[in-house]
Amino acid sequence: MVVQAYWSEQAACRDTHADALFADAATQKRAKILCTACPVRIDCLTEALDNRMEFGVWGGMTERERRALLRRQPHVTSWRPLIERPQPAAHRSSAGRGL
Repeated sequence: MVVQAYWSEQAACRDTHADALFADAATQKRAKILCTACPVRIDCLTEALDNRMEFGVWGGMTERERRALLRRQPHVTSWRPLIERPQPAAHRSSAGRGL
C-alpha cells in the first residue's frame, strides 16, 4: 500500500523558516516568489482559504489578498473548484486573482 504524503511535505517552502512566510510586506514578496513554482501551490492556497488562515503567505497570497477574496465571495465553502478552474489570460498574472 502506498501512503500519500501530506501536501506540505512537497512544498517549495518546506525548509524555509516560518518567519519568512509570516512577516512584513517586503519579506512576503520574497515568499510569494517562492510560491510561484511550488508544486503544491493550489493545495496550500485551498487550505488557507477553506480554513480562513489569518496570517502569512499561503499559496502565493498574503493575508490581505486572501481577506479581500473572502470578502468578495463570502459564501464559498470549498475553494478548490474555483482555484483549479482555468482563468482568463487577464487574470493569470497573480496567484488567486480573478477568482
